[in-house]
Amino acid sequence: MAQINAPALQFNNSAVFGINPKPFIYFQPQCRSLTKKPLVIEARANARKESAKTLNRRMLKKFNGTAKHPRLSVFCSDKQLYAMLVDDKNKKCLFYGSTLQKSFRQDPPCSTVEAAQRVGEALVKACVDLNITEISSYDRNGLGRGERLNAFEIAISSYGFLPR
Repeated sequence: MAQINAPALQFNNSAVFGINPKPFIYFQPQCRSLTKKPLVIEARANARKESAKTLNRRMLKKFNGTAKHPRLSVFCSDKQLYAMLVDDKNKKCLFYGSTLQKSFRQDPPCSTVEAAQRVGEALVKACVDLNITEISSYDRNGLGRGERLNAFEIAISSYGFLPR
């Protein structure tokens, strides 16, 4: 193929494609250092401590409740306490008690700490009715002990669920 030396129209790419080019300005750094920064590898924060949810999920894989040895799950929010006896084999809740229930809160009116103690006493009564002598595991959902949880634990430890 022969090349033709004819005057040709010259177009910028921007004129053909309808793009307004922005000028590219390159600034050179003021100082160039030849030293490189060392590579630093950091471990995860709190590698030995895991979140409460992670620990609780791992524990649930190991402990499963049955009808005769249920799992006692207790959750303590900022203001209330919730307790459940769970039969994991049949996927049933054998007992549920909360400091929000009127049966524990009234007759006579009381604080949440006293209501938590009443929930523990009602749990013991339910266990006697269901012929439950021990629990498979005590699940606090990874939470620390507070006033309500201590009052609840004292009430159920008198029955022999928790070693005190």
